[in-house]
Amino acid sequence: MLSIQNLRVEFGPRILFEDLSFTVQPKERIAFAGHNGAGKSTLMKCVAGVIEATSGKIAHPKGFQIGYLPQEGIHVHGCSLWDETMSAFGEALSLQEKIDRLAAELPKLDPRSSPYAELLEEIGDLELRLEAADPARLKPRAESVLQGLGFKREDFTRDCGEFSGGWQMRIAMAKLFLSEPDILLLDEPTNHLDIESQRWVEQYLHAYPGAILIISHDLSLLDALCTRTIAFHHGRAEEYSGNFSYFLRESVHRKEVHRKRYEAQQREIAETKRFIDRFRASANKASLVQSRIKLLEKIELIPAPEDDDAVMSFRFPQPKPSAHLVARLSAATQRYGPLTVFENFDFEINRGEKLAIVGPNGAGKSTFCRMITGQEEPISGSHEFGGKVATSFFSQTHADTLDPEKTVLETIEEATSREMEGQARNLLGCFLFRGDEVFKKVGVLSGGERSRVALVRMLVQPANFLILDEPTNHLDVQSQEVLQNALRDYEGTVIIVSHNRSFLDPLVSKTLEFRPGHSPRPFAGNISYYLEKTAEESTASTGPSTKPALASSVSASAPSGNRKEQRKQEAELRQKKAKLLKPLESELEQLETRIAELEGAQATLTQALSSDDVAADPDKLRQTANAVQQLTDKLEMAYSRWGELSDQIEKVQAELEA
Repeated sequence: MLSIQNLRVEFGPRILFEDLSFTVQPKERIAFAGHNGAGKSTLMKCVAGVIEATSGKIAHPKGFQIGYLPQEGIHVHGCSLWDETMSAFGEALSLQEKIDRLAAELPKLDPRSSPYAELLEEIGDLELRLEAADPARLKPRAESVLQGLGFKREDFTRDCGEFSGGWQMRIAMAKLFLSEPDILLLDEPTNHLDIESQRWVEQYLHAYPGAILIISHDLSLLDALCTRTIAFHHGRAEEYSGNFSYFLRESVHRKEVHRKRYEAQQREIAETKRFIDRFRASANKASLVQSRIKLLEKIELIPAPEDDDAVMSFRFPQPKPSAHLVARLSAATQRYGPLTVFENFDFEINRGEKLAIVGPNGAGKSTFCRMITGQEEPISGSHEFGGKVATSFFSQTHADTLDPEKTVLETIEEATSREMEGQARNLLGCFLFRGDEVFKKVGVLSGGERSRVALVRMLVQPANFLILDEPTNHLDVQSQEVLQNALRDYEGTVIIVSHNRSFLDPLVSKTLEFRPGHSPRPFAGNISYYLEKTAEESTASTGPSTKPALASSVSASAPSGNRKEQRKQEAELRQKKAKLLKPLESELEQLETRIAELEGAQATLTQALSSDDVAADPDKLRQTANAVQQLTDKLEMAYSRWGELSDQIEKVQAELEA
C-alpha cells in the first residue's frame, strides 16, 4: 500500500537514517520508537510530504490519501468549530452542492431533449458517488467525534480562534478522523488529551479502517494498538514484529546477542593475530601465516555495541521529613466570576502519599494544585500546611519564567542543592540534553526543551512535597523511566497531574477525579483501578442495574434506623425519575423506531432509482429522487435529535445519582 524505498535524510553532517526501506499494509498499526531527535518525526514529515528526503523514494497508489497530525503548530481562526469540522467532508459537500445546482437546471430543459437526458445521467452519477459518502451520517459523525474529543455542544458555534493550543490540536484531530485518509500519521496525538478523551481516541483508532503510523510516549496506547514497531537508533532503523512492550524486551535481547557475537569475533581476531605474530618468521609455517592474514582481510567486522543513551539512575536529594499532615483544604470554595470550580471541598494529603489527579481540561486540576500549595487562596474555607513542609511545583508555565540569556547548564547549576553538585550534566543527559546541548542559551530552545529544563531545575531542589503538572509530555520513554524510578524511591509526598497511565500506575495509590459541575471524587487505587470503577459506573447507569444502583445510593445516604425517611426518599427519587427520565426515554424509543422506518424507506427508494422502470420515466425519476432527498433530510434531523436526547438522558441520570 505504502512503500518506503532506500530513504536517506541528512541535516548538514548529521545523517538521521539511510537506506531505510519498509512497507505499510492496509489496516496495519505501526509504532515509531527511539529517543527524541532520532528521526521519528522527520520520517513522518517525509511520508506526509512536508519535507523532502535527501534521497530514496516514497511510493503509493494513485489517489492514495495521507493524513498527518503534527505535534504542535496548528492554529485556526475566523470560522466556527462546526464549520471547520464539517470542512473535512469537503468532497461530499461539494458533490451535494453540484447536484443541487444541476437539479435546479432540470426544469428549464425539455424532458424529451438530449441535454435533459445527459444532465439527468450526470446527476445520477454524482448521486452514486455521494451515496458512498453516506451523507445522512455526516452531521451525526461530526457530533460524535467532537464530543468524543471533549467538546460540548455549546462549543460548536464558537470561533476556532477562541480555543487554546491543546484544543486547536483536538480540532485538527477531529477533521483528520472524519476525513478518513488511507493512512493516519499521528505524532504524539494524546499529549493534549484528558483521560476520557484518550480512552475514546484509543477505541476510535482500534476501529479505524485505514493504516496508522504513530509516535507516542503513551506506552499503554502503543501496547493496546500497535502490532509492529520500527525503532530508530544512531542512524539506523530496526523492525520488531510486536507491540511496544515486545520491542523493549526484544531490543535488549538483540543487543545482548550482538554484544556476544562482537566479543566472540574480537577473541577470534586476537587469537589469529597472536598466531601470525608468533610464526611470522618461521619458514615452515609461512603458508599457514599467509592463509591467516588473508582470512583476517576477508572478515566482515561486526560493529562495536553502542552505548545506551540514558542509562544512569537518578535519586532525589532526600528531604527532611514533614509532619504527618502535609496539606489540608477545609470547606474550600473557588469561583471565577459565574464559574464555580468546586464548593465546600474537604481534602487532605499525608506524608508519603502519591496521588494522581485526573479529569478533563478546565475541570479545576490546576486550580486545585495552586490552592493545595498555597499559591492561591479559596474565596471561602481554608488551606493549611503541616509542619516542616517544603514544596516544589512544576507546571508547563514555569518554562516561560526561565532566563533566556543563561545556558541550560547555568540554569540548572544555580538551582542545584549541595547534595546534587556535580550531577547536573549527568541529570541533563537523562532528560535529553547531551554533549554541547547543555551550553545552548535557553532563549533558543523549543517549548518542549524549555519545559524539560524547568523540570530538571525543579528536580535538583530539595523538597518533601512535589507537585508535577504533566511532567511526561516532552519526555521520551527512557527519560520517563528515569523519572518514574526516582519517584518510586522518593520518600516525600507527591501529587501528579497526568493522563499517562503506564507512567502513573506503578507510582500512585490514590486517584482524585475532577469533573465540571461535580465535586472532586477520590478513588483508593491507581489509574487502572479508577478506569475500572468508572467503567462499572457507566455500565450501571445505562444498563439494567440502574434502578438498584440508584436505590442503594439513597440507602447509603439515609440516617441509620430511620426507615420511614429512607422509604420517603426512595419514593421521591422514583417519582423524580419517572417525571424527568420517562418522557425522554419514551421519546428516544419512538425516535429509534422512526429512524429504522426512515432508513428502510430510504434503502427501498434508493434501490428504485436504479431500476429500469424509473430510469426510463423522467417524471418518476424526478419524483423518486425528490423523495429520497426528503427522507435524507428527515433522517438527518432524526439523528441530531437522537444525539440530543442521549445527552439529556445521561445528564439527568448523573444528576439523579449525585
